Amino acid sequence: MTPFPLTWLYVPGDRPHIVAKALACGADVVVIDLEDAVAPERKAYARAATADLLCEPPPVRVHVRVNALEAPWAEADLRAVAALPGVSGLRLPKVTSPEEVVRVAEDTGRCLYALLESALGIEHAYAIASAHSALRGVSLGEADLRADLGVRDDAGLDWCRSRVVVAARAAGLAPPPQSVHPDIRDLEGLAASCAHGRSLGFLGRAAIHPRQLPIIERAYLPTEQELEQAETIVKAATEEQGALALPDGRFVDAAVVAAAQRTLSLARRS
Repeated sequence: MTPFPLTWLYVPGDRPHIVAKALACGADVVVIDLEDAVAPERKAYARAATADLLCEPPPVRVHVRVNALEAPWAEADLRAVAALPGVSGLRLPKVTSPEEVVRVAEDTGRCLYALLESALGIEHAYAIASAHSALRGVSLGEADLRADLGVRDDAGLDWCRSRVVVAARAAGLAPPPQSVHPDIRDLEGLAASCAHGRSLGFLGRAAIHPRQLPIIERAYLPTEQELEQAETIVKAATEEQGALALPDGRFVDAAVVAAAQRTLSLARRS
């Protein structure tokens, strides 16, 4: 059974020793970053090191975040890594149009994940999310988006967050993971932020340090109370078809049952 990813650990592509450690740290997906984490003079080295590392399938799922498609390194990134057997998906930063997704999908034939990091990307969120069957997910890049919008208060991004969640679900994609929490020491703040993200419909989160992983997983896995409620609902629906009322007075219909089944599935990580 392949677990549903809740943790996505970003590691710099020009630090192969750090990548090797990340593969064993328990993240559901390791994302090798050729973009923001790598200085321009080290792009070629990062690309070559990543190609060497992923010539064989690693023990966990590995995605590669290539450079933005308008950047001078993007085409070389795609040529170097798209066909590697160790790559489970390509993450495309700063996507602003569905045409970008279609072009990369048709050129590479790989599973893609689009990062929306600008006002234009948010404006085209659903068109991007539904652009091609190779696109498996969308998510936010909040640092760039915050700068583009001039937003200072964290709550100022909530409309954009909800927009991306709705776009993903409307396109039939999984709920998106949250963007990174940049302060690796602030674990309490991370937990609170994850709780808020969960309330908005996100599922899982990107991380930049292994110490963030258990906080994210704990925040997004169902609680014992949620599991108990889900089991009660599913059991009641199995015994009696159609809409029904539970002994505690809660009304249960098909949508509530489906949500309960998703909770149980998430607990099993399927």
